[in-house]
Amino acid sequence: MTTAKMIAKDMADHNGLITYSDMTRYKAKEREAVRGSYRGYPIITVPPPSSGGIVLLEVLNILEGYDLKSLGLESAARYHLLTEAMRRGFADRAEFIGDPDFTNVPVTKLTDKTYASERRADIKLSRASNSRETGHGKIIEGMDTTHFTVVDPSGMVVSNTYTLNDLYGSKVVAKGTGVLMNDIMDDFSAQPGKPNLFGLIQGDRNKIEPEKRPLSSMTPTIVLRKDGSFWFAIGGRGGPRITSAVIQAIINVIDFDMNIQQALDAPRVHHQWMPDEIMYEPSGFSPDTLSILTSYGHKLTEKPSNVASMTGIMVDEKGIRLGAIDSRSDGKAVGY
Repeated sequence: MTTAKMIAKDMADHNGLITYSDMTRYKAKEREAVRGSYRGYPIITVPPPSSGGIVLLEVLNILEGYDLKSLGLESAARYHLLTEAMRRGFADRAEFIGDPDFTNVPVTKLTDKTYASERRADIKLSRASNSRETGHGKIIEGMDTTHFTVVDPSGMVVSNTYTLNDLYGSKVVAKGTGVLMNDIMDDFSAQPGKPNLFGLIQGDRNKIEPEKRPLSSMTPTIVLRKDGSFWFAIGGRGGPRITSAVIQAIINVIDFDMNIQQALDAPRVHHQWMPDEIMYEPSGFSPDTLSILTSYGHKLTEKPSNVASMTGIMVDEKGIRLGAIDSRSDGKAVGY
């Protein structure tokens, strides 16, 4: 309560909007995790109001209809299918996901494999879709973030992401507290249909309302082996690019037999429906791959810095714990 009073006083001294009463009314919510699978491997991931878990499962469900391994890790064909799946997942994000205390989020439908097959049906194998024509599906209703992943000797696992939104949030510290204030209001749809800081288009379900939690892209995720034992856990930072990075790391492990460090280090792309472009890391793509993607009709945008930054832990077949941190980051894994 002391910290809350200090924040409230600093707010009052600077014409801020947060009051002591606001903070006393705030309650942390404990929500049930979202569950799905990819090629038979169970996945446990984050529920709304984060959009990450739902988009992750929808994209993986769409991609499950293709033999990605036979296409090759660095092939234009694989990146094309990945882009088309992300395009559809992020379009559904914009339309259907918000704070479940304020809107009915069709979690079961969005993560259903039959629904994914419907979304997959209009994907062309050698032609890019147009995001303005490829909107959300039909459902009849009834940076700077931080991530850490931990596994202890008994096998208990935590995949945790927390965020201030932009780098250092609002770049303001409430006097005497050491507490950085976030700028998470940007995660709401201040103007539905208008892009936010990360270029995301969001709808009315995520509009600003009192005591409502904004949509997030955090995607802390745990993947199990087919016998139900722990296999690996991952997460990251990077706004909406978190979700696409986690998706690609899962594909790298399951489809391309990578260990956790290789899966995090592999080149990545990002597509979030709008703007209608593939963001790519220049060091990881051959001119031929980029040329083929362009011939398919994709717009390519080079991302000089990293598309996202991730951490992860894997337990291998021998029970050895393998910690990994993205080579794009300046941190390192630790063990004991």
